[in-house]
Amino acid sequence: MRIAVTGSIATDHLMTFPGRFADQLVADQLHTVSLSFLVDKLDVRRGGVAANIAFGMGQLGTRPILVGAAGADFDEYRAWLERHGVDTDSVRISDTLHTARFVCTTDADHNQIGSFYTGAMSEARLIELKTVADRVGGLDLVSIGADDPEAMLRHTEECRSRSIPFAADFSQQIARMDGEEIRILLDGATYLFSNEYEKGLIETKTGWSDEEILSRVGHRVTTLGARGVRIERAGEDPIEVGTPDEERKADPTGVGDAFRAGFMSGLAWGVSLERAAQIGCMLATLVIETVGTQEYQLRRGHFMERFTKAYGDEAAQEVRAHLA
Repeated sequence: MRIAVTGSIATDHLMTFPGRFADQLVADQLHTVSLSFLVDKLDVRRGGVAANIAFGMGQLGTRPILVGAAGADFDEYRAWLERHGVDTDSVRISDTLHTARFVCTTDADHNQIGSFYTGAMSEARLIELKTVADRVGGLDLVSIGADDPEAMLRHTEECRSRSIPFAADFSQQIARMDGEEIRILLDGATYLFSNEYEKGLIETKTGWSDEEILSRVGHRVTTLGARGVRIERAGEDPIEVGTPDEERKADPTGVGDAFRAGFMSGLAWGVSLERAAQIGCMLATLVIETVGTQEYQLRRGHFMERFTKAYGDEAAQEVRAHLA
């Protein structure tokens, strides 16, 4: 099964300031702020929702096709992804713009000052999915994740016109979208991904009830945090899957992306929806135990030991047959 993962490709530059921002602010001078913070720690991490999802799928051996836009500074990131099983040949490289970048400084009170540079991501709207499909011999599913809004609309419309199944996954972009845009992006989706809060926001902004949305998508997949995930289909009982026990909680960033990576890998293997959700929950648990979205290691024996403990021998036997 050939799955294309579209969405943002970015790097995160995360700095730590040992003092407090509040101590540097002068109440009657806030209209003319000019500050520089001497930081004592810098972490540069790979990110972007599409790259995170593709990395997870690559770890599971399903060779996803990453579709997005990056800058000429992408070479090292490309090598990392390729080494971890991701097809990056459909990434558009901008001639003038850098790869998208999030720069954030956190103080001792965990207050943050951040900026997001969209950069090359704005060129994702120029990508034609037909070109991607022709290169790999056709596409069985396209995941349309948070990206340049015009790119998300274009990919959705192209999937409809070419009868390519697609997954709608707005995540961070849902806050800026209006109801009409959301209605366009989800209508006809084979899968609609969201968390619980986003689920309510989708219904509020579109004016559609849960039942109306279920009539317009094949499957509604809602992540429930520590409670796992719920999969709904019109006229059928929901499927609910819990999460494995955590060994620790290090960093929740990227957990949703990891779930999607595991779930879509399960789809690629042809397992049941319940099994695919279990794979997604197991991968998400590994990510929450690690600082960084692509810093975890998937060791087959360790993965299967914990998967068996969480979901039983029968489920584990089925997954073991596919896990590289």
